Amino acid sequence: MANDVRTHLIGLLLGAEEDWPRAFESILSLVGPLDVKGTTHTFTSERVRIHPFDLTDPVRYRLVIDRLAYWYYHPREWLKKASLMNDTYLLNSPFTFQAMEKHSAYVAMLRLGMKIPKTVLVPYKNPVDNTRWAYTAARYNDPFDLEAIAEQVGYPLFMKPFDGGGWRGVSRVPDVETLHRAYDESGNMLMHLQATVDYEHFARALTIGPETMVMDFRPEQPMHNRYAVTHDFLSPQAGWEAETVSKVVNSFFGWEFNSAEMLVAGDEVHPIDYANACPDVAVTSLHYYFPWAITALVRWSAYCLVTGRRPKIGVRDPRAYFDIADDPDRTYLEKMQAYRQLADQEFETDRYWEWCETHLPHLPERVLEWVDSPAFTQLLEDTVRATYPQHEQEKFMAHFGGLLDLWVSDQRSLSASQR
Repeated sequence: MANDVRTHLIGLLLGAEEDWPRAFESILSLVGPLDVKGTTHTFTSERVRIHPFDLTDPVRYRLVIDRLAYWYYHPREWLKKASLMNDTYLLNSPFTFQAMEKHSAYVAMLRLGMKIPKTVLVPYKNPVDNTRWAYTAARYNDPFDLEAIAEQVGYPLFMKPFDGGGWRGVSRVPDVETLHRAYDESGNMLMHLQATVDYEHFARALTIGPETMVMDFRPEQPMHNRYAVTHDFLSPQAGWEAETVSKVVNSFFGWEFNSAEMLVAGDEVHPIDYANACPDVAVTSLHYYFPWAITALVRWSAYCLVTGRRPKIGVRDPRAYFDIADDPDRTYLEKMQAYRQLADQEFETDRYWEWCETHLPHLPERVLEWVDSPAFTQLLEDTVRATYPQHEQEKFMAHFGGLLDLWVSDQRSLSASQR
């Protein structure tokens, strides 16, 4: 009797990106076919087109990776329709990111007891252009002393939008003069004032499903040099906590493809930014970590489709987390351990890795061969040519090529040591 055959179509909803979609398509082609419990699963992907749609139109994609709808309403509403009407699995769901922007994320993680720096929301510098709002503001808005608030937060501080992304509108404020200039320039953006802390490392964790990579991030550097390839740069406790913060944030809000930024001093981890609807996965910034990121994205997509993981619509019920947070008999570490258990349950961590070991044991070696092939070199060359002026292209090819050669070498050494 012939096996049942299922072909899973993944939609890629894209903006200006070209590098990671090409890599995703290449790695996805290395996955199947997979024979699982009498069914043969094959995978393909397609770049989603944008056009008018009837609310009852069928959706062919079983899973969509979204890199556009955070900023554009038309594809966002199409994703909502696909989720509600067609049960399409979304990475990420616009319902949660729209409801739980950075402000809500700060509040929720403060409730869980995480070490968020002091943060104050201040009213608009220029309120929205609406006569009703102007009347309300004139009648009910209390006057406030911006300088006094900044003194309470402490200099230097950061001023940033309550719902920002991509470092939009973020200012480092070292003094009163800069404070007023940044606030004047904020216009009709609603802003947070947030304290900074003395830190040794700026950690950025990228979490995709159950997988997390904690990276040494240097925000003061140009983008091509921000991710340092420094293994074990955090203490074991801080490394575990940084990974836990990223996983817990995702499980709490129902995000599956997200990055978290943290300031780390010794074993102290202070999350500062962790609501990123479109986390950075460009080869020209991730470089060494790029093969892992795209492989993880492929693995999690395949797992969700083959196992029939059910998509969840809307914000999760946070009560289980709050019950832990409100328990006076638990220490901070015990609470973080309990949150981590909830996150691992949400993302089926043990089942996921068992499934990968059973059905995708070939994938790491196949990806390694691909990254070490002329096809990947061509992808890198095309990306560098599209990103940098001609006189800098040779320099950047050597830079990124060297870092990816290092990844290939490290993976071959790791593979040899495991034999």
